[in-house]
Amino acid sequence: MSSREQRRAALYEKLQQLRAVTNSSAVNRTSIIVDAAKYIEELKEKIDKLNEELGTSTNQDLPMEVNVESQEKGFRINVYSEKNCPGLLVSILEAFEELGLNVLDARVSCADNFHLEAVGGEEDGHDNIDAQVVKQAVLQAIKKWSDEQDG
Repeated sequence: MSSREQRRAALYEKLQQLRAVTNSSAVNRTSIIVDAAKYIEELKEKIDKLNEELGTSTNQDLPMEVNVESQEKGFRINVYSEKNCPGLLVSILEAFEELGLNVLDARVSCADNFHLEAVGGEEDGHDNIDAQVVKQAVLQAIKKWSDEQDG
């Protein structure tokens, strides 16, 4: 088999893999690629929608920094906003409660800005919670709080 035939065979195989992954029923090369491009756009839209639902989209009116680090027995959670955020602490604490996290230690400043530093540990009987899950819960609490402020 010549190298040209090998390249054609490899390209054909890759197109068939692309066709299978994108659930395309197309048979020619151009149609398979067009279907793949449409599939990628659909995936991007789904990701944007999920990010919006999870509250991970950036909110221009309320810049927040949220960091969650795993520790030996729990998490260190830092939330910071340059603006004062009345009621935000309650929303975040409710999110902790829903996750089954106990606040073991916390420092909060709500005067000119909002700054929460907390150490949370899991209650007995709860599965091990991932730091990303805690971060998403905090982001969701911030989004919920923000929506209540706008409404």
